[in-house]
Amino acid sequence: MTVVYILWLREVKKYLRSRVQIIASLGGPLMYLGVLGFGLGPVFQRAGEGSYIQFMAPGVIGMAVLFTAMFSGIAMLWDRQFGFLKETLVAPVPRLSIMIGRTLGGATVAVLQGALIFVIALIAGFRPSSLLVVPLAFLVIALIAVVFAALATAIGSGLKEMQGFQMVMNFLVMPIFFLSGAIYPLDGLPKALAVLTRIDPLTYGIDGMRGLLIGRTHFGIPLDLAVLFGVAVLFVFFGAWRFSKIEA
Repeated sequence: MTVVYILWLREVKKYLRSRVQIIASLGGPLMYLGVLGFGLGPVFQRAGEGSYIQFMAPGVIGMAVLFTAMFSGIAMLWDRQFGFLKETLVAPVPRLSIMIGRTLGGATVAVLQGALIFVIALIAGFRPSSLLVVPLAFLVIALIAVVFAALATAIGSGLKEMQGFQMVMNFLVMPIFFLSGAIYPLDGLPKALAVLTRIDPLTYGIDGMRGLLIGRTHFGIPLDLAVLFGVAVLFVFFGAWRFSKIEA
């Protein structure tokens, strides 16, 4: 547990010290909230769907958590390059503890980023249906963070070059985001697209947040939580298996 705590604390401290990273990571969510949120708002409202900011804010929060959690895998490649990973692996501690510490650290950073975007969404005009549901929404955010931080650890365990990880991220992150229903309703989609959205774990995270925060859900909150929890367990075990085979 000491190793888990040390690695978790290391990731969190790195994030809190990196003001440039925090500011730079706000660019995408601010663009989506400002440009799409207000630009497409009148169109969305004329279609009888209500406020687009209300609809879109959970999706933008999910986007911030996804991006931050997935790019936490880059830290593993930096550690491999500068020798810290090798020093960690040769220590007399279980690799599972190392993997869990890194995953929880990346997930915590992603939750902090999601909280920051949540505050910005409130400033932009987003209003949750009740303050009582906000802690439950952050439970969903935490599950999203664990899912994709574990996936990032699994991917990072099999790569040795930064360029390879960036290519994998570009191939995965944007499709995961756009298929999640973050910026469009899931009702009435073509069958092929509807199937792809159901395969995407982020779909259930955003739907769960949306259901809790504004009372609009496609699958139902119990199903969203069940799928997220199941995928989180699956990805953690997958990440642990991949990390157990890593060579520094």
